[in-house]
Amino acid sequence: MGSSTREEVREDFDVLRAAVSRVIEHSYDALTTPERLALLERLEQETRRLRVPGHQLINQLDAQAGDEELGGTLRSALADRLHITRAEAGRRIGEAKDLGERRALTGESLAPQLGATATAQRQGLIGQGHITVIRSFFAHLPAEVDLFTREAAEADLADKASHYRPDELATYARRVMDWLHPDGEFNDAERARRRALTVGKQEFDGMSRLSGYLTPEARATMEAVLAKLAAPGACNPED
Repeated sequence: MGSSTREEVREDFDVLRAAVSRVIEHSYDALTTPERLALLERLEQETRRLRVPGHQLINQLDAQAGDEELGGTLRSALADRLHITRAEAGRRIGEAKDLGERRALTGESLAPQLGATATAQRQGLIGQGHITVIRSFFAHLPAEVDLFTREAAEADLADKASHYRPDELATYARRVMDWLHPDGEFNDAERARRRALTVGKQEFDGMSRLSGYLTPEARATMEAVLAKLAAPGACNPED
């Protein structure tokens, strides 16, 4: 990927906006059913491809812009500027790290961490649903799986994603996980890597959603506490 000047970038974004403005003003009344389906497919492909430059922009902000310049964290800055939730901003940052162009400390260009998936997205062959499945697969794949196997699995999933719906890909990904990790057992280091607890924002009624992953020990402790304190009548005589 070559270097672009500010003028080239601005010009191409202006051309993009002008092209989209023309497309949304078209009337499609004269088209046949096959033509409408073909245009929907092309529209889907280009929408997917437009995510690619966003990865590079986000990664550059992450590497070069500090909290003072952004007015806060990158996640907050994206959420406020793009009018999206912080959760969505966090998802985009994580996706950019996996699929976007990276730079080494020496300035050398590095391939995306999920190279085959990034290529499929650049070609418009896969969408957000497919990417979510693939990223989730690697988030759950045990750390002891070697690099060669990881790369082969990612290439396979990216290829299948270009032919499958996201739900079909999820089913296939579960089979691949079973092949790579048939016993389904995780060691303490793997459990420690995945453990997390997230408290959602407070809703209108004051309630907050709680989600996360507990280690077996944490679950056993929680169940013992709940068995005593959450039993009918234990803390609420009206139960």
